[in-house]
Amino acid sequence: MSDGFLILGLKVHYYGVIIMVGAVLAAFLAAREAKRRNIDSEIIWDMLPWLLVAGIIGARLWHVFTPPASMLINGTNPYLIHPLDALKIWNGGLGIPGAVMGGVLALYIYCRAKKISFLTWVDIIAPGLALAQAIGRWGNFVNQEVYGLPSSLPWAIYIDPAHRLAGFQNVAYYQPTFLYESLWNLLNMALLLVLGRKLADKLKAGDLFLIYLITYSFGRFLLEFIRIDYSPIAGLNINQTLMVVVFVLSVSGLLARHLIKRTPKTE
Repeated sequence: MSDGFLILGLKVHYYGVIIMVGAVLAAFLAAREAKRRNIDSEIIWDMLPWLLVAGIIGARLWHVFTPPASMLINGTNPYLIHPLDALKIWNGGLGIPGAVMGGVLALYIYCRAKKISFLTWVDIIAPGLALAQAIGRWGNFVNQEVYGLPSSLPWAIYIDPAHRLAGFQNVAYYQPTFLYESLWNLLNMALLLVLGRKLADKLKAGDLFLIYLITYSFGRFLLEFIRIDYSPIAGLNINQTLMVVVFVLSVSGLLARHLIKRTPKTE
């Protein structure tokens, strides 16, 4: 399976095209959500380049600092041995946790600079973010990466020998974890869109983003159990560990915002 095509002698990778399609469709969805809230939808197109660049940088940094086990050289992070390889983003290697963190940080800085509500905008963007993740995961299918355990299920995917991990050279079919996560993200998007409408009078600014984090982290935590090539840090699956932390903090934050009574100030 080819991973790209040539335009005027330059190779365009399908993974990059898929990411850009996901980002643009996410922006359209966010613009629609802004209009529904009677907020200027043009703001999303102004902030999109900043969020996209920050997201890619964050995704790359997360990968560089938490490479999968298959990349380790005698247990050592390969980027410590060949640091310039960290710049070779065209060779692949992006981490969704870093993309979310980078994008959210850029959004916060943008909102502060423009003096607009960060919590409102993070809610507006949340459904689109889930959509972008759902689309972006198909880049893993094109690259034949981030697949799961060997499987004989009818929907198991074939992996070319060149893309099989050490110890699995004779195994042809695997769990399509990219598909599971893509579907989970689509469900997350639908949930956020429904809640944003049905509970508009009960939700506080920032609640939808917390719900996004709760839903995504729960699904990603479960999927890490069937992924072969996880990212180990100090003996832990760092992505799965992070998902536990995110889930607990997000649930706690959501409950605290709605269950803890604020004591009114007295003169």
